[in-house]
Amino acid sequence: MNLDTAKTTLLAPYDLETGKLERVFGTLAAHKVDYADLYFQYSRYEGWSLEEGIVKSGSFNIEQGVGVRAVSGEKTAFAYSDEISFDALQDAAKATRAIASAGQSKKTRAGKRSMPVALYRALDPVASLDSSQKVTLLERLERKCRALDPRITQVIASLGGEYEVVLIARADGTLAADVRPLVRLSVQVIAEANGRRESGSGGGGGRTDYAHFTDEVLDEYARHAVSQALVNLEARPAPAGTMTVVLGPGWPGVLLHEAVGHGLEGDFNRKGSSAFSGRLGQRVASPGVTVVDDGTLPGRRGWQGTDRHHVRPAHSTLGRGTRNAPSGWAKET
Repeated sequence: MNLDTAKTTLLAPYDLETGKLERVFGTLAAHKVDYADLYFQYSRYEGWSLEEGIVKSGSFNIEQGVGVRAVSGEKTAFAYSDEISFDALQDAAKATRAIASAGQSKKTRAGKRSMPVALYRALDPVASLDSSQKVTLLERLERKCRALDPRITQVIASLGGEYEVVLIARADGTLAADVRPLVRLSVQVIAEANGRRESGSGGGGGRTDYAHFTDEVLDEYARHAVSQALVNLEARPAPAGTMTVVLGPGWPGVLLHEAVGHGLEGDFNRKGSSAFSGRLGQRVASPGVTVVDDGTLPGRRGWQGTDRHHVRPAHSTLGRGTRNAPSGWAKET
């Protein structure tokens, strides 16, 4: 179904049947590249923001385009166009000739299908509620926050939705597609008491539509934001100095990403430019460190159906094998 949706959205309106894609890959193959793919994308975004009981801002955007990637040895060329058309694709394909010298000429055929694991439904969040219902959703969240404690003096809530259709065509003939919904609801509250003002925040979302935000979910977001603000009202300044820090699961993963994440990416390791290159089976961190980056959790923001190798466990020793690694070890899956 995703592939049919992608073809209807990204190929049919621009008269780009499979035969024309083969001609584009033929142009790329004539430049003797080692690998090539086409990436088509269509996205609709919207955002709503409520403050002081009224909607202060709203936005809606539509974006679309196509990119061409060609790889020849260690060199990679990219070309893209906001216009989806056969002529634009051919121009982009011809632009890759600058890296052609190290590649090999190959025949291509577009048509094989790649069926990703479905961990979310092909929903359109933007169309799941009308404008008045989206405003009402924000107003409900504001009322829930204010009802929890009279010290809440201000509530700022924002709602966002995204509908994205992606089609990837590879030079080996594989076609893969994904329809990606994404929603997010955030709330920030201000609490005041005894001349002190503090804030708290809450929210969440995932790859679903606005039906995800039930009364129970809104209650959870409101309680989290208000509780955080009230705790901050009573909080004392933290002592300074070097201390042990314990990080829980969730957002602290961003710290790990910035510290070592890029070094674990495949292209840097393939080129040998990563600090982890050639260190499979060697310890690279403290024995007590065990981190798993799992992109297969249903409905979560980080998963994308067309990324078939998204699972990347990262522990403190690099290695290959099963995911049942001892503490301090890393395995590839």
